[in-house]
Amino acid sequence: MSKRALVTGGSRGIGAAIAERLAQAGHRVIVNYRGNHAAAEALLARIVEAGGQAELACFDVADPDASTRAMQALVEKDPEPISIVVNNAGITQDGPFPGLSAEQWTRVTRTSLDGFFNVTQPLVMPMVRKRWGRIINITSISGIIGHRGQTNYSAAKAGLIGATRSLAQELAKRNITVNAIAPGLIETDMIKDLDTAMLKKIVPMQRLGRPSEVAELVHFLASDNAAYITGQVITISGGLG
Repeated sequence: MSKRALVTGGSRGIGAAIAERLAQAGHRVIVNYRGNHAAAEALLARIVEAGGQAELACFDVADPDASTRAMQALVEKDPEPISIVVNNAGITQDGPFPGLSAEQWTRVTRTSLDGFFNVTQPLVMPMVRKRWGRIINITSISGIIGHRGQTNYSAAKAGLIGATRSLAQELAKRNITVNAIAPGLIETDMIKDLDTAMLKKIVPMQRLGRPSEVAELVHFLASDNAAYITGQVITISGGLG
């Protein structure tokens, strides 16, 4: 059945692949993005050209006031609640911990962790009233095993895992599932400046993952076929971790 679905950080990379896959499945997709208007417009055009339904929502999930205004507008413009939420927005600002600035720590944790709260909290009660919902949090293998130079990013993603497990217990009896996906090394702009040949060597499958592979897992978790799966953290990492 067609649902309203919100994908944060959805203009490119994993987020764009998720938005396209959910639209392909017949959902009405809201693509959140922060500032890359060109990428967002190009994604919207691809979805519409393929026969899907989508709209854009430009706001920074790390900004509580902007998020509140945006979520209120999205809720009020359509009587159908947003029943699928994919918290994909995240950034990296890597560096050795002794040299990590407060701004680097705060910006990363606010985007992944505070962003989850800012976007998801206003949408939970409408899901409860409808007694159906899917909350899918895109975390990272770094939030499970850690990674040098990523103390801020690992902390943010590990926090998101804890939030996933706790919220899943709160909402399970309302037919709302909450799960996390922990990608490993995926072919996105986040790793474009790294030595990909070296990265492939540390992955047991000897290749990088594709955004479409993460999107397929999101599609499954958002479906009725995954109705009995909640509170889980599923890695998609080619055996890494």
